[in-house]
Amino acid sequence: MRFIPLLTTAIVAMCVSGSLLAQSDQALIAQAVLPLPEDLRADATVYRYDAETGERIVLRQGSNQVECRPKDEEGFTRCSPTANASRSDLSAKLRAQDMLDDDIDATLVSAEARGLIKPRVFGALSYRLYDEPDRIQLLWIISVPNATPEQLGMPTGSQRDNSLAGRGTPWMMNPGTSGAHLMIPINGTDLSNKAK
Repeated sequence: MRFIPLLTTAIVAMCVSGSLLAQSDQALIAQAVLPLPEDLRADATVYRYDAETGERIVLRQGSNQVECRPKDEEGFTRCSPTANASRSDLSAKLRAQDMLDDDIDATLVSAEARGLIKPRVFGALSYRLYDEPDRIQLLWIISVPNATPEQLGMPTGSQRDNSLAGRGTPWMMNPGTSGAHLMIPINGTDLSNKAK
């Protein structure tokens, strides 16, 4: 007869544990989609990577063109087009092998050249969020592989300091390379750096 109370206790414990895990996943999902515009949040895929293997773990399968990862160990929350999934997945696997950033970048360039991963899509928009004001808090990034400032009429002078003061404007980084991109600090939202 002691079996029934023990079984009941075990079932209740499993239900509570499952509920906490579900709440935890829901909290991660809500946090992960914060960098996105409102109309993309509900249908975005949310995933994370296993730190030891770099394998993708889907927390919520979405139905639109965007996928997001919850805040990482550096404090960044990132969302990107689903078209970049193969690049992100390979990067995570290399990082799990303790590969250095420069080596990861070189491996990704090589993998792209060999057709193992898709190249960056020109004009693809990624989103990044950071919680503390010592970095740009809300940043959108447009991929413009191999573009130059002359082609796009973009400035290249860093807007980091202005962005930290809530007055950032766009600028181009890594011009003329496969990693060329436009940094677009988003000002004036609850998630942005406060104006000084």
